[in-house]
Amino acid sequence: MGDTITAAATPATGWFGSLTKKQKHTFWASFGGFGIDALDVQLYSFVMPTLISLWAMSRAEAGMIATVALLVSAAGGWVGGILADRYGRVLTLQITIAWFTFFTCLSGFTNSSEQLMIVRALQGLGFGAEWAIGAALMSEIVPAKHRGKALGFVQSSWAVGWGAAALIFALTFYLLPETIAWRVLFFVAIIPALFVFYIRKHVEEPEVFTKHVGASQQKASLLEIFSGRILYTTIFTALLATGVQGGFYAIATWLPTYLKTVRGLSVLNTSGYLAVIIVAAFFGYIVGAYLTDAIGRRLTFALFAIGAIITVVLYTFIPISDAWMLVLGFPIGFCYAGTFAGLGSYFAELYPARVRGAGMGFSYNFGRAIGALFPALVGYLSQQIALETAIGIFTTGSYALVLLAVLALPETKGQELRVD
Repeated sequence: MGDTITAAATPATGWFGSLTKKQKHTFWASFGGFGIDALDVQLYSFVMPTLISLWAMSRAEAGMIATVALLVSAAGGWVGGILADRYGRVLTLQITIAWFTFFTCLSGFTNSSEQLMIVRALQGLGFGAEWAIGAALMSEIVPAKHRGKALGFVQSSWAVGWGAAALIFALTFYLLPETIAWRVLFFVAIIPALFVFYIRKHVEEPEVFTKHVGASQQKASLLEIFSGRILYTTIFTALLATGVQGGFYAIATWLPTYLKTVRGLSVLNTSGYLAVIIVAAFFGYIVGAYLTDAIGRRLTFALFAIGAIITVVLYTFIPISDAWMLVLGFPIGFCYAGTFAGLGSYFAELYPARVRGAGMGFSYNFGRAIGALFPALVGYLSQQIALETAIGIFTTGSYALVLLAVLALPETKGQELRVD
């Protein structure tokens, strides 16, 4: 069985050591693809303060650019998932990475908010599809007992990509005037597109896909995830994704602007605060990865959502010193990441093979689309109330949705992937 993992695996990282060479290539393809996704998406949050100043944009206009890209990503995720179900995970993954890195680079050539909005919207088509394809690809090569860990580690690459974006931001804006630096920041994003050649050379379709989907003459319809018993799953996975992603985008999109414009921190100091959150996020992904296999998907979501609500309330609603902001940055990053860690394994287990890509792509990116409204709404609301209060309202409301969704969905810990 070329697409299975050997039974012997130690409790810590032995699951990875037991992978075959081909399976490790698949892991790195999924890990790297999502990390590049994060790098490209987060670059805009770092240049927002600069563009607000250079282009005389309002916060609402700046937030709308982020929102439009995320809204379009919902369509990209659904269509990309359908293509992955019909033509294969590997080919579609290559196309999506090449697509969104190209349009991220093109962002550096724009000269107005209107131009940037169009380019970022086109970028959204690609990055919207990448997560579902990579997660489906990885989920189909690991056994049930390790799926949560494997997909959680893949999810942790978001922190790696976000961290890379922060480092490139700090270096670029330190060395260059900001009128040039923001363009260079986007230009650099084309380099990771070379990762496509790695995928093309080393990654093959999972056996579960080629056996149950690729060889089948009966293809799923475009609307199957909205019919029959699958509809219930689609509704609540979309709600879960909305809560998880809405909370993240509300704080991640606006945090650099808040630290710089409200707290008055310099570029380097802002990067220091963000570094704490990003490092914490990486650990949150990893801890969440192990917990999903140890205590179950639903309880893990609930614990991290409750932790996120508590820390965000302290961070945004209660006056605290800069030193305490730095301290609380760790649990914020840790908790928001922990809610993401189980999404890949959970969604893969809830959908049957023939619509796995479409179902995962739609639900995850529906969450992105609705959560995408939050940056714009935070921007509009911050014109009436304090920015940190606006961030706190939408973030805590998002994690309340997570708790509601997990009450409605079944536990899937230890279950084999559905092929029906």
